[in-house]
Amino acid sequence: MNKVTRLFDFPYHQLEKYNLDIAFSTKYKNEWVHTSSQEYVDKANQFSRGLLRLGIQPNEKIAVISHNNRTEWHIADIGILQIGAQNVPIYPTIGEEDYEYILNHSEATYCIVSDNEILEKLNAIKKNVPKLKEIYSFINLNGTKNWEEILELGKDTSNQDEVEKRKEAVTTDDLATIIYTSGTTGKPKGVMLSHKNIVSNVLASEERVPLDPKDTALSFLPICHIFERMVVYLYQHCGITIYFAESIDKMSDNLKDVKPNVMTVVPRLLEKVYDKIHAKGAELTGIKKKLFFWALELGHKFEPYGANGSWYGIQLNIARKLIFSKWQEGLGGNLKVMVSGSAALQPRLSRIFGAANIPVMEGYGLTETSPVIAVNDQKNRGWKIGTVGRILPGIEVKIAEDGEILCKGPNVMMGYYKDEEKTNEVMENGFFHTGDIGEVDNDGFLKITDRKKEIFKTSGGKYIAPQLIENEMKQSRFIEQIMVIGEGEKMPCALIQPNFEFVSKWAKRHNVDIGTTNAELIANPKVIERIQEEIDVHNHKFGRWERIKKFELTPDEWSVEDGHLTPTLKLKRRIVKEKYMDLYDKLYEHTN
Repeated sequence: MNKVTRLFDFPYHQLEKYNLDIAFSTKYKNEWVHTSSQEYVDKANQFSRGLLRLGIQPNEKIAVISHNNRTEWHIADIGILQIGAQNVPIYPTIGEEDYEYILNHSEATYCIVSDNEILEKLNAIKKNVPKLKEIYSFINLNGTKNWEEILELGKDTSNQDEVEKRKEAVTTDDLATIIYTSGTTGKPKGVMLSHKNIVSNVLASEERVPLDPKDTALSFLPICHIFERMVVYLYQHCGITIYFAESIDKMSDNLKDVKPNVMTVVPRLLEKVYDKIHAKGAELTGIKKKLFFWALELGHKFEPYGANGSWYGIQLNIARKLIFSKWQEGLGGNLKVMVSGSAALQPRLSRIFGAANIPVMEGYGLTETSPVIAVNDQKNRGWKIGTVGRILPGIEVKIAEDGEILCKGPNVMMGYYKDEEKTNEVMENGFFHTGDIGEVDNDGFLKITDRKKEIFKTSGGKYIAPQLIENEMKQSRFIEQIMVIGEGEKMPCALIQPNFEFVSKWAKRHNVDIGTTNAELIANPKVIERIQEEIDVHNHKFGRWERIKKFELTPDEWSVEDGHLTPTLKLKRRIVKEKYMDLYDKLYEHTN
């Protein structure tokens, strides 16, 4: 069997080694439609032949924009890559201005979209993107071509030998994709990743994930983000059947349908799952309620590998049978592992899901590192809660004098597209400067303590690490989102988006009249007082200079669509601050 060295080798490896009846499955009109390993390879070749007949040259850029993960995306991906062209995936939720910038910057000649919403945005800016020749769609839409037309062009197999020649000409060091980072500031940067960057990361990550051939995965994190994309290549390499979730809203139904063994998650999703479970538990009465909260308390003390002793183990087994087994059922009943990335995971969530026998392996990486640098692993005592695991084989990590994590290895990007200056800012002697602060403990586990760029100083010269404080505060069920502010100011304060649903339920239970709008809710003195109590509880875990002295509540929900969050649900700090400048001024009265 040939060794996998390029991304398009994965489907051929899968076909030869596993030949799955179901490689992919996507739901159309309430029915799962399966694609086998053989159909996957055949369709990818057909798509390649069609692209050649369109005149696509090596190193041409083709943009793919999809709201949901789907079989067609992966067929197009392999079809593009194996003729030496590059796939430029773009986030579906960005604005027209960013679309225009990315399409022009990448010089994309064709674009494939998933739906009308994206098409409308592209049509609005198409006249400003001179190199874009044509837009195709995965579904039938008025006013644009369908991707099936490219497949139709490729039905004639007489140019397959040209596809083979193009494949042979692609080396492992060639550029495979440009991923534009959503960025919390400024214009998006185009991260250039080679075939080797991503393939090396897949192969190094494989030993950390407990997957067996014919296991089932549910894929729903954005495929345009390197985390999910790398993991989907990993699934292909391991012979895993992949189902694509319809949407976040339908996750619950899809989990029950698919009963996956593995899936990737972001901390925000786990927070929401936990909050829903907690809310259901709070509605119980009598002995059932007592048992629920006993199990929860037990779960918060969980340590892997039986570290809490045999008496704890006996209690945990009882809790698993009586309470936690229902959590498993709610997530399909077969989950062996969830892999969490993109942002810091609260240790309490690691503990509680670990106790529930649904272990969450937290990892760490960046788009620029393809992405994984380190990840926890249940095997070989490789799981330590509160860390992001041991560093992957073949990757070198060193900690700079100021605590910054530096990374070197085959997974580190080729550079930023058309931007040598920015590349040189982050690369030094082959080491990539991650911008994150961390430490490696005596057992080789990497721990992230904060974002270097996010740490700020108060006017008194004290350093504040906002992410640590935010993660602590978000344990409160009253707080949905929080941003700690105070750079150059005399004290740290916070902007808070309350959990409107939970606050409403709390108000009902306590006969508090919060009105009918969010604006009325956040102005209610009893709500403010209750959230202050929550802040006070969590403030005690920090030094006096780090404690949140004042806060303001915001009336709207922070979302990707409204620009508060990146597509991977990280805070866009500068934008959040700009949006609530009036509240900022109110907190720091001297700035008015």
